[in-house]
Amino acid sequence: MVDYENEDVGNIFSLEHVNLQVPDQNIATLFYVVGLGLTRDPYLNVGLQNMWVNVGEQQFHLPTRPAQVIDGCIGLVLPQLDALRERLMTLEEPLRATKFSWSAAEEQIEVMGPWGNRFRCHAAGESFGDMALGLAYVEFRVAQGSAVPIAGFYQKVLDVPVIVTSIPDGSLAVVRVGRNQSLRFREVNGSISLYDGHHIAIYVARFSRVYTFLKNRNLVFEDVSNHQFRFKEIIDPETNSVVFQLEHEVRSLYHPMFYRPFTNRDPRQSQRMYRRGRDGLVPYRR
Repeated sequence: MVDYENEDVGNIFSLEHVNLQVPDQNIATLFYVVGLGLTRDPYLNVGLQNMWVNVGEQQFHLPTRPAQVIDGCIGLVLPQLDALRERLMTLEEPLRATKFSWSAAEEQIEVMGPWGNRFRCHAAGESFGDMALGLAYVEFRVAQGSAVPIAGFYQKVLDVPVIVTSIPDGSLAVVRVGRNQSLRFREVNGSISLYDGHHIAIYVARFSRVYTFLKNRNLVFEDVSNHQFRFKEIIDPETNSVVFQLEHEVRSLYHPMFYRPFTNRDPRQSQRMYRRGRDGLVPYRR
């Protein structure tokens, strides 16, 4: 009998955005728009105090406040890594006074952002499904012994598939999000940075199930309003002890932003959405 588990999708429909505070919108524009080649959303938050930056069907939200840094890395799928190299070279002088740096490997480019966030940029490929441009994963460094209880939390509370594998420093928990995205929790030796308030936004299909579990344990810190709520403590579902902190903005599929079309530039023509097909990038039709 054929095993079709790879066709299953969990309760988290998508990872919609990562919110990272930035102290300088000019430098953020240089890095995210000029360097990474992403697109400032032309419709919302177009002032000087916040910027939403589109990357395929996902976004970065970049409000102007003291910098936030994820202890880990952000995985992006970007078209034309050769063009990315050329853009990054043009930033070396204007961003010389920041933490910006980059290095290229055969199949990916590692980039350090101006305030210390790490980005791992990949070309489209089978491991990312039909994603040609997008936010593929966010990886977090976590303490020894915490990957398994984190995996248990996402399985029990968020009802999503999770794979835990052994790595040199311990374990890696990979939480599947929708079809082509994931959250990754990598155990490391050494200290873990204090959580600074950055957050992610997710859409879930069984909204009430997640809310009820967390509310009953006093883990909801911003109650339901406009089809969303927030929590930040990830607990061991067996002991109820906190094992990691990461603010989740949890949205239902009734949220007014759900599947709002995002404008994205494409070097060949476009403000349209593209996916990877047999003949290269083809228009994405929902």
